[in-house]
Amino acid sequence: MHGDNAPLVGIIMGSSSDRRIMREAAIVLDSLNIPHEDQIVSAHRTPTRLQEYAKHAEESGLRVIIAGAGGAAHLPGMISSFTNIPVIGVPILVYADKGPGGRFSAFGGLDALLSISEMPSGSPVGTMGVNKAKSAGVYAAMILANEFSHIRGALKEYKEERYSQVMAESEELKGEGLA
Repeated sequence: MHGDNAPLVGIIMGSSSDRRIMREAAIVLDSLNIPHEDQIVSAHRTPTRLQEYAKHAEESGLRVIIAGAGGAAHLPGMISSFTNIPVIGVPILVYADKGPGGRFSAFGGLDALLSISEMPSGSPVGTMGVNKAKSAGVYAAMILANEFSHIRGALKEYKEERYSQVMAESEELKGEGLA
């Protein structure tokens, strides 16, 4: 059984510096009234916690896991290897925001993108674009919409709002003589 307020989505990231990107997934899920839990789980620094989180995710009834990681980006694939829950990977451009001597990516996030998209057969991960946590939130909602009609309705409304926004912007450009 799944309680009404029990999280359906787990948002995990390898470091606190990833939260400014991963927050976008949470914002989308919140706007669609999809309960989620957010945690830091490092594939490299806390491998035991990663395995425990996978077990927790299954036992608590999570339906989707969104995993954000930069650099070598092992988190999404590793969590996928420990669970049957669909995993959506968000490659993160690593920033030098940990103070002097902070870390950064010489590859503009391409390293993380390739790492996540090229997971070995048997541990698949749905891969979003670099820093596209918002898309991961929408994709998680699309997966959940197959099971939950209220999410299907909320997602339909979300997409209609985006359509209306584009149409309003188009009308604004026409008024300015730019369309």
